[in-house]
Amino acid sequence: MRGYGPLLTTLLLLGGAAASSAESARVINLYDAFGSASSLKKDWGYAALVEYDGRRILFDTGNNPDVFEHNVKELGVDLRNLDAVVISHRHGDHTSGLTHLLQINPGVLIYTPVEGAFFKSPLPQAFLTPAPNLPKDLQYFEGDRSKRLLSGSPWNDANFSPVTTTKEIFPGFYVIVTQSEKPGTLEMNELSLAVSTPEGLAVIVGCAHPGIERILSAAARIEPRLYSAIGGFHLVAAPDQEIRRVVSMLHDKLNLQRVAPAHCTSELGFSRFMEKYQERYDRAGLGSTIRLPVK
Repeated sequence: MRGYGPLLTTLLLLGGAAASSAESARVINLYDAFGSASSLKKDWGYAALVEYDGRRILFDTGNNPDVFEHNVKELGVDLRNLDAVVISHRHGDHTSGLTHLLQINPGVLIYTPVEGAFFKSPLPQAFLTPAPNLPKDLQYFEGDRSKRLLSGSPWNDANFSPVTTTKEIFPGFYVIVTQSEKPGTLEMNELSLAVSTPEGLAVIVGCAHPGIERILSAAARIEPRLYSAIGGFHLVAAPDQEIRRVVSMLHDKLNLQRVAPAHCTSELGFSRFMEKYQERYDRAGLGSTIRLPVK
């Protein structure tokens, strides 16, 4: 091996770099209600850590700050070392872990949908419209119409950044904005995260209230090739016929290469996607790691 020292060293370094790159091209499920038995605590909700191309992005924070803290520590995740956080929507099973996160990393940049739950947002001044001849003790603020009405937030000091339209937050990382038109979540804004890989976009979703097919259609306007969808597809209350329609839409119309359903997809949803995708189905329960194609 004499004379090959520098070359061998270079090859070893390159091999190490490749292995390191592959190790960090992944999505780790930090919070969910299913998965292999382990020391992690299962609960209804969702949170995931996205590591790709040198970036670390936390997506959602789960349903309970204590459970979120436990799982993060068990998985060895350092919340102080994040490039950004994306919160998909306002529901507590995706936001409650913010309490723990902000104790550890109070200044981290957090992308959120435009929802009053995250900001001190103005309430309509018409709320203070006076009624004639009403006693002062029945008048709002004793009749002081100069008051500015603001809705409160549990996280007043958080570094929230509202996202109104789909935007690139880092090179190759996109936050996609969609709005629900479905009963129960009508007009709710939801964010999803799309990561550009050599084989197309990997799209991480929270609950997909607007519809997973609608979110992926929005992603396809960024990049027609869709590599994978990871997260909750919100099919928990859907009948089998609707689940089959969604599975067919993703597989046959949108040409989605892989799926990694989690959280609110439903057990029947897991089953139907597994039937269709077979070896291209990634098990995405609590503690699982979904590998992404390396650049």
